[in-house]
Amino acid sequence: MKLSYVYILKCSDNSYYIGITSNLEQRIVEHRLVRYVESYTYSRRPIELVFYSEFTDINLAIQTEKQIKKWSRAKKEALISNEFEKLQNLAKKKFK
Repeated sequence: MKLSYVYILKCSDNSYYIGITSNLEQRIVEHRLVRYVESYTYSRRPIELVFYSEFTDINLAIQTEKQIKKWSRAKKEALISNEFEKLQNLAKKKFK
């Protein structure tokens, strides 16, 4: 059974990068040694791994990565802080 990982990096500019990989350790090293000037993390180093989750189903991992990328910063930070009880309220649309 091959594992997949969805991960969140906190960049030096306090932005978050969400990614997916089958080898978390290697992928973090690649982010730190970025060879591609066009990559998001290139000019935002150093980076810090702040969250990851393991998946046995790659399709669920891909779906989760896409979902998290759409979340607000507050919701991402609740996930990172393991404040799961806040996630539902942070998902609610605010009407003006």
